[in-house]
Amino acid sequence: MTTARDIQDEQLVSFMARHPKLMVLTGAGCSTSSGLGDYRDKSGQWKRKQPITGQLFISSEASRKRYWARSSVGWPSFSSAQPGLAHTALKQLQQQGRIPLLVTQNVDRLHQKAGHTDVVDLHGVLATVSCIDCKHTLDRDDFQTQLLEHNAWLNELTAAHAPDGDADLELDSLSSMHVPECSQCNGILKPDVVFFGETVPKTIVAHAMQGVADTDALLVVGSSLMVYSGFRFCRHAHQLGKPIVIINDGLTRADDLATLKIDGDCGLRLTRLVDG
Repeated sequence: MTTARDIQDEQLVSFMARHPKLMVLTGAGCSTSSGLGDYRDKSGQWKRKQPITGQLFISSEASRKRYWARSSVGWPSFSSAQPGLAHTALKQLQQQGRIPLLVTQNVDRLHQKAGHTDVVDLHGVLATVSCIDCKHTLDRDDFQTQLLEHNAWLNELTAAHAPDGDADLELDSLSSMHVPECSQCNGILKPDVVFFGETVPKTIVAHAMQGVADTDALLVVGSSLMVYSGFRFCRHAHQLGKPIVIINDGLTRADDLATLKIDGDCGLRLTRLVDG
């Protein structure tokens, strides 16, 4: 007996056959199987408090201390995460010449770890930290070493992991915490990510928009698209008359724009697709 899953798998195969060149946009759903959390539930609603904004990080020393205390707990598991089925399948599709451009909203570099090349990190990456003044950059691992050297008590903390290297950790007072400053100018060091409330560089957006125009269709994988920075590419594709296929375990902001909506685990769907 043919199941709903079988029908959707067949629909995806047929869509891919008709649209051989795809621009791909990925979200947190690609990385949940790697042990990394996501921000929203299946209905697109927040599962936890919204993350820190860029404005608050820069303007508030107390907020920076809270961010880095939580990040010090979450970073080890985040940085050691390995690619899942979705990352591997998308790499295989790229090797087949099916994906000229992949844009990810994730900051975990798991696509690159899987061997995917020429990935556009829409929201940056957590693997590096830079000074907001002189732009001096260092590895996040090196910053972690400095952070723990100055605050040995952070080694004793444990907490549930949250998205993007964060941890569900609440502390009463962080007045004694020392956050390392830039070694070049004593400026504020910030993760190389686009925090909520910040703007993606125009050159990156333009590159991704051109990717939509230059391909046959837009494939969205594992994203609710509730954040405008990702949703805009669906709107652009729709305006250009480009078909949109969405693979996501839950509602998305662009469901009404989609030519085809595929439910379920995106890793399993894509694995079945590439395995034929």
